[in-house]
Amino acid sequence: MKEKISFTENKYMITLIFVTSLFMFWGIAITMGDVLNKHFQTVLNVSKADSGLVQFSIFGAYFIMSIPAGMFMKKFGYKYGVLLGLILFATGAFLFVPAADAESFGFFRIALFVLGCGLATLETVAHPFMASLGDQRSSDRRVNFAQAFNAVGTMIGPALGTYFLLRGSYDIPTDGLDSVKNLYIGIGTVILLIAICFSFVRIPTLVDPHKSSEEVDLDAVNIDVAPDKKLFQHRHFVWAVMAQFFNAAAQGGTWAFFINYGHEVMGFSDEKAGSYLVVFMGTMLLGRFIGTFLMRYIAANKLLAIFALANVVMCVIVAQGWGWISFAALLAINFFFSIMFPTIFSLGLKNLGGHTQQASSFISMGVVGAAVFPFLMGLVADTNIATSYYLPIVCYIIIFLFGAKFYKVQHEEGVHR
Repeated sequence: MKEKISFTENKYMITLIFVTSLFMFWGIAITMGDVLNKHFQTVLNVSKADSGLVQFSIFGAYFIMSIPAGMFMKKFGYKYGVLLGLILFATGAFLFVPAADAESFGFFRIALFVLGCGLATLETVAHPFMASLGDQRSSDRRVNFAQAFNAVGTMIGPALGTYFLLRGSYDIPTDGLDSVKNLYIGIGTVILLIAICFSFVRIPTLVDPHKSSEEVDLDAVNIDVAPDKKLFQHRHFVWAVMAQFFNAAAQGGTWAFFINYGHEVMGFSDEKAGSYLVVFMGTMLLGRFIGTFLMRYIAANKLLAIFALANVVMCVIVAQGWGWISFAALLAINFFFSIMFPTIFSLGLKNLGGHTQQASSFISMGVVGAAVFPFLMGLVADTNIATSYYLPIVCYIIIFLFGAKFYKVQHEEGVHR
């Protein structure tokens, strides 16, 4: 009879709920950037390629901050890592006030960079934190469950952004920038309050991945199965970093120009396209709940490979610009994208033991793909928005290869698990 693996333990429930909420908050912040992308095109008269620098500022911070965040987490623990991320998040939000007053796109990018440093810290900490709250064999389910609430955040973000930023037309830039300023004051205040509340949460003792035992179940606990290997000698980890880079690249480009696609291909107003962005994020929420359920019956790596191939097909259809057929495929991309980020993350951390925190830093740093790709897609989108959706296909091919073959953990003897 197959052993039933628990989702978590009662002693971890309060902490798990709090950490899960963090996934939602950074989902709000990241998708708000996609609304800002279009908003800055309107109120600051920047091109699509230049507006892609919004994503460059946010996700570029991941490249800079992920390793320091991992070092900080290893030295001071998960709790203080979360607090550092929340404080940086709030600071970046409050910097929108002087940026709006200066009417400077460059200043906004600095604010977004600081905010992005906070998001990078939270993501670096939260994924291994969530994975450690119970049996490692159910870590894929826990991380995907938490990422489902990240998907809730990605629906709230564009809903807030559309309501406050895209509803009206602005006669002068300051009208549109005042709305940005007021919105981010509210966001910064909420995040600061969350940080204060989290400072009072007591974290239960977690399994120490630095320790090993001859009696431990290597499948259940995150023990390094090849302790003589350096981190980058673990092939599954290296492939996870690459897969996350291309996964974030595909996400960043697809999300950044969703509103433009709705406006230029479908003929929607900016406000209507923004409202469909909420539906777009809803498909990801649906995909994460369904994906978490399916992982009870289908291995996480196999589901990842299947969803990656599905998105290759969706991108081809989107690139044709066939009206509602292509728009439906665009909505479906986010459904199939849903499980990719958390599944790549949890597969990449398997059986790394004492390397886990450092590995989390590098996998988080792979998110820098979302800093580069929107600019490249923007260059094509300035000519033809539909054609630009051919570019993510190469990303999904890399993800397929990881899920189909290169996810496997190698023991010292070279045996795959």
